Amino acid sequence: LQLYNNQYTYCRQSPSPVFIKNNFKMGTGSSKAYPPLTTAPQCITDKFMGTWFVIGVKPTPFETTCSNAVETYTRVTKPDKTHDIKVDFQYNKSDPITSALKSMGQKGWIKGKNKDDSADWVVSPNYVPIKLAYPIIELDAENYQYTVVGNPQRNYVWIMSRKPTMDDELYESLKKKLVEKHQYDLEGLRKVPQKWTRAERAKRKLEDIIPDEFLEDLN
Repeated sequence: LQLYNNQYTYCRQSPSPVFIKNNFKMGTGSSKAYPPLTTAPQCITDKFMGTWFVIGVKPTPFETTCSNAVETYTRVTKPDKTHDIKVDFQYNKSDPITSALKSMGQKGWIKGKNKDDSADWVVSPNYVPIKLAYPIIELDAENYQYTVVGNPQRNYVWIMSRKPTMDDELYESLKKKLVEKHQYDLEGLRKVPQKWTRAERAKRKLEDIIPDEFLEDLN
């Protein structure tokens, strides 16, 4: 996490407040002035909830080697809530399955008067009291099977799917939109390895999410 030009650059997988303190300058800010990102015209909150697999990422320093990265969004409905969305982020530090499994909880807030329909979000790691922009800039408006989350400084981007794979044609079309529509430089964009076995699926409690066809030990 770094303060740059009065804005905070966010490293989502920061493992602890102590680590953030000791590595306060790890983020990289951009001196270029960008126009505001164009968010998806509609994002029905309840339809967006659930599990997303990170397929491609312009990474924070902690995502340069991650694999099997999975985000789970849960809407908070209790009357005395302090935030709108609970976010659970899990990933393997490097190689799928065999490397250390990491986890990070986050809180999310939906901006705007209509919290049932907004693509303009902010998030905060559970242990860092700072809200950070989390704009949903591309979304499968019909079936909510893919999405892209951006960053105002264009330092980072997350391309996500409901399944551990994404059609190459769709992936390339989203990359094209990032460049032509959202003024992104995709240098450093990486595909996130998604390799799953029956045991790993069970360990991560994704039996209802990952069909057998995506398991390497059954194909």
